[in-house]
Amino acid sequence: MPAAVHLDDILARADVWRGDALAAAPQPGVASGFAELDAELPGGGWARGALTELLPTRTGVGELSLLLPALAQVSEDELAWVVCVAPPHPLHAPALAQGGVALERLLVVGAPGRDAAWSCARALATEGVGAVVAWLPAADATLLRRLHLAAEGSRALFFVFRPGACAATASPAPLRLQIDGEGEQLRVSILKRRGGGRPAPLSLAIRRPASLAAAGAQAQPPAASPVARIGAGRRAAPPAASSDSSSRPASPHALACPVPAAPAARRAS
Repeated sequence: MPAAVHLDDILARADVWRGDALAAAPQPGVASGFAELDAELPGGGWARGALTELLPTRTGVGELSLLLPALAQVSEDELAWVVCVAPPHPLHAPALAQGGVALERLLVVGAPGRDAAWSCARALATEGVGAVVAWLPAADATLLRRLHLAAEGSRALFFVFRPGACAATASPAPLRLQIDGEGEQLRVSILKRRGGGRPAPLSLAIRRPASLAAAGAQAQPPAASPVARIGAGRRAAPPAASSDSSSRPASPHALACPVPAAPAARRAS
């Protein structure tokens, strides 16, 4: 006769939780940089080894600002790579640098269509990658499930941006956030999490990349700070426009201005 299984032992598992309490995280997470948000997230921060789905109501509401503190910790404190896959606009290097992201450990992958999902899976399987941020507007539930399973085998943070309209569709992501905002405020609604019910929307104070870039006008990051850019299955892209923001108006968000490419890109493998 099999040995009796105690309820306490079952509840101690990371994949089991009470409906009235937040689930425990299987791995130590990364603080979001917003105390009020961390209090509502299972594990007290962004989960490693799991898919987090972010659904902005429109591009440029400040969605990337929500991730900057965590990306800064991963790249600067943990000396791990941050991989951005298929961003809809070129990333703005001065804003990212002012947000604390180490540009020399930032890899931007231009991957069209389903190549983007393949690039995510490869990045998640690569040692030394601490965070993967992807824009996958056409991903369906089957593809997201495969990527979530790939994330479970890693220690990386994994964020996927999809259009706000996807909030009405099913998703395997353990954590889903809808994002809206105006000015210096970001409104975050937790649509799905493991345990604890559905809380009221949160209002978070953020520093917009435009103000970050303006604040850093007198202390630009070194011109040689590399940001590696590669295309899926292609050679490294040629250098893009300079990251010097003094010759252009301030960016409304961190997805509006080009960044320089590294002379030789490092391919995730």
